[in-house]
Amino acid sequence: MDGMLANPTRSKSQNMTTQRGGLVSKVMCDLERVIKQVAEFDTLVLIRGESGAGKEVVARRIHESSNRAGQPFIPVNCGAIPADLLESELFGHEKGAFTGAVATRKGRFEMAEGGTLFLDEIGDMSLPMQVKLLRVLQEKSFERVGSNQTQKCNVRILAATHRNLEDMVNEGSFRQDLFYRLEVFPIEVPPLREHPEDVAVLMGKFMARLESRGMRTPRFSSSAMRSLQRYSWPGNVRELENLMERMSITHSGQVVRSSDLPRQYRSLDVVDTADDDLDSDNGQDQAALLDALTRDRQDEADESAPMVNNLGSGSPVLPSAGMDLKGYLQDLEQWFIVEALRKEDGVITRAAQLLGLQRTTLAEKMKKLGIS
Repeated sequence: MDGMLANPTRSKSQNMTTQRGGLVSKVMCDLERVIKQVAEFDTLVLIRGESGAGKEVVARRIHESSNRAGQPFIPVNCGAIPADLLESELFGHEKGAFTGAVATRKGRFEMAEGGTLFLDEIGDMSLPMQVKLLRVLQEKSFERVGSNQTQKCNVRILAATHRNLEDMVNEGSFRQDLFYRLEVFPIEVPPLREHPEDVAVLMGKFMARLESRGMRTPRFSSSAMRSLQRYSWPGNVRELENLMERMSITHSGQVVRSSDLPRQYRSLDVVDTADDDLDSDNGQDQAALLDALTRDRQDEADESAPMVNNLGSGSPVLPSAGMDLKGYLQDLEQWFIVEALRKEDGVITRAAQLLGLQRTTLAEKMKKLGIS
């Protein structure tokens, strides 16, 4: 799921090459630290987590933090490709190898040469394919379908699954030797309900992405924010991203209160107040987002100290695991620039005045941040 650690205000092709952490919860800071630890090695990594939690984003983050960053990152969803076609998809095939093979075709291993191959939903791979994958992992070589010529490969393997592979091993549906080959360095991606303090950060990023697509996003009142932070998010980050797009369609440019949210997102103990009827120019909606983004989480942090003063109504804290300050500040800068452009209907001169900048300075920042 794009957006968990990435900067979703950029296009997908740019997302991971320039992404930074930006999230504030302790569990995500811990995850970022583990990613940096394993990225510099070619160790096999098994990424676990619920659907929509951001497993592919973590894989891309590992790749972009490694010495293979300038090489291809090739994802393959093992559950989306029929079992009888997966071998050809991974290893390629020769012309005439089977009915429909009208030309020689490279597989994903060849496409990822020198880079990283991400095997998503590896728990859905058939047993015969598991045997062939195990051989590639052991011998670093493979053959195209219909060929007897062995090809060496220099590819880092990252795998992911939402399944319990240990149970599958016990049931006989997943090979034990392949499981232990993959389980060299396991990483668990936490579900969104375990780090609700990141909801506001992700909302700001997803809305900035929608703005870059030409959509006019809504503003969320404090009651709506409280409801969203209390929701359990069974669909995780992907569900949050989909909700932001849905609300941008149904409440374009409007203020969203708790009662305006789809029924499942409303919290019974959150009541709309007069303060929810925000004036479009008073900035309280921004403060509400930043308050949730930076509020004090001393019960989850080992130690805390202010990062900056008076950012929103909360008391920002420095996570005990540290943070990427440059990326954090860039995310804030990008969010406010997009918001200023939205308020001024895309007129750069007026947006610059709103931000206290010269027009040329704002134009340069927009170019640097990829804002059109």
